[in-house]
Amino acid sequence: MTARPDVLVVGAGPAGLALALQAHAHGARVRIVERRPETFRPSRALVVHPRTLEVLRPLGVVDALLARADRAPRAQLHLGSRVVDVRLADLAIPDTAYPHLSLLRQADVEAVLGAALAERDVIVEHGIELLGLRDSADGPVVTLRSAAGVTETVCRFVAGCDGAGSTVRSATGIGWRGAPYREEIVLADVELAADLTPDVVHVVAGGHGLLFVFAIGERATWRLLATRPARAETADPRVPVTELQRLLDEAGLDGSITELAWSSRVRVAHRLADRYRRGAVFLAGDAAHTHSPAAAQGMNTGIQDAANLGWKLAYAADSIRPEALLDSYGHERRPVARQVLALTHLVFWAEAATNPVAVFLRGRLAPGAAGLLPTVLRRRRLIAEAVRVLSGLRVGYPRSALSVTGTPPPRGGPRAGDRLPDAAVSCEGRRTRLHELTARPGVHILLHRDAAPPRVGGPRLHVHRLTNMPGRGLLAVRPDGYVGLCTGEADDAGLSGWLARIGAGGG
Repeated sequence: MTARPDVLVVGAGPAGLALALQAHAHGARVRIVERRPETFRPSRALVVHPRTLEVLRPLGVVDALLARADRAPRAQLHLGSRVVDVRLADLAIPDTAYPHLSLLRQADVEAVLGAALAERDVIVEHGIELLGLRDSADGPVVTLRSAAGVTETVCRFVAGCDGAGSTVRSATGIGWRGAPYREEIVLADVELAADLTPDVVHVVAGGHGLLFVFAIGERATWRLLATRPARAETADPRVPVTELQRLLDEAGLDGSITELAWSSRVRVAHRLADRYRRGAVFLAGDAAHTHSPAAAQGMNTGIQDAANLGWKLAYAADSIRPEALLDSYGHERRPVARQVLALTHLVFWAEAATNPVAVFLRGRLAPGAAGLLPTVLRRRRLIAEAVRVLSGLRVGYPRSALSVTGTPPPRGGPRAGDRLPDAAVSCEGRRTRLHELTARPGVHILLHRDAAPPRVGGPRLHVHRLTNMPGRGLLAVRPDGYVGLCTGEADDAGLSGWLARIGAGGG
């Protein structure tokens, strides 16, 4: 048997890479394996939301991500004979450092996260397949197959981030409820002879479905993404160029495909795991929930799962209530996935369904209402609220076992379970932002101006006194950016107890 890791991550997509980074940053020994022998695969996800950037910021990867991203994406919505320009830059979201949508390929996200792991001497092991796992007194025993043969390794925890067809989930016997859609997604990288602006996402909504064309291809200049009724299952997922051209023609785009570099048809489904944990085995990302790509939720929800779970796996050994800490992952994140499933189901129905109501909405009603869109898009607060919901900025865990309100409760500000909003603050004689203060791994204690200094400490704790915030209370912020403890009167016993609960010392 090989050396024992604390966390074995199975799957090196965005969720698996982010989970490995989060767990490692908080002290865990991490190993990450991936069945695919090659690093590259065509991107299915193409948008990173503000909340995802927030949870990745303490891991030191956001600058590299944004260097590869389009932070001011433009789109042209083709609705019948009307074309509506849409700009998605500088949204009216004052409490985040990232008030924008980022157009960024999944492959770029994986490259940045993989490089960050390599800098920490955690190398993704490609070409290693999980064959099975079983329990033992020392922890899960995982059977792995590589070109060198079959080996077994024991670990403290297994994190299944191996996609909708998860081998980890199957090995645990966790149920997988839901159903496939009657529609499918077509993806292709092509060269086009067309008069299309390259720095604009072209979106066509019509009775046949939705078509996206944008110059963000990986094997050719243009990426084509379309919805259509699902075809019969075949062994070959490739889509002939004649079918791709037909999709362009039906959408009314005047262009010809001159070269096809790559194509695939992707069956999509809406499914949710019955539970996110069985013993020492956990599910995250598409292994825990899968849905259509509508509203750009999959990669973002998976990374946010990872930010929630990674630090808990790292801290569990030091928690006085490890089972409650580990159970909190599913209790917090599974309801979020249910909401995401409901949202994406509705949006995908509007985008792709071929029943008469959906066809009428796309083919007749949407073009008729196109003249109202510029007025709606100028309502910046309305658009910002939609982005808040899509991004996860509204997600909170007020009923979590880790969300504690002390006595007396604080008079204002964020509550236990709330996402910590970004805001201008004064700390140690300088003006800064809250998210700049909390932009490193660990637990952050935010003291009000007149609060007594805590008599607890350790490498996982960072204490900041906010001199522009009157009062004697404090906030304790979890590693994933949520308020875990809030109180109107700083109390060493209360803080120490909460820290001991999450495994961050103090008790």
